[in-house]
Amino acid sequence: MVQKILDTYPDEDILMADGFDEAVIGIETKTMRVIYSVSKCIEILVEQGMSEFEAIEYFDFNVSGSYVGEKTPIWCDDYI
Repeated sequence: MVQKILDTYPDEDILMADGFDEAVIGIETKTMRVIYSVSKCIEILVEQGMSEFEAIEYFDFNVSGSYVGEKTPIWCDDYI
């Protein structure tokens, strides 16, 4: 998905979250913000050795809680 987005919008400045390429589910084309699946992000962190609780806590505080400007990614809360 990441390469498809980059190929489709080669002239756009697209901000990506390091280590979560497999969690990309799309792009919001008005603001050119990448959309990530929260459940896939949690899965990636668990695969890296965190418990599910640790992964959720880490994600909430260090990933989705970070604001990095107008291109900050969108986090799709599909972890219900």
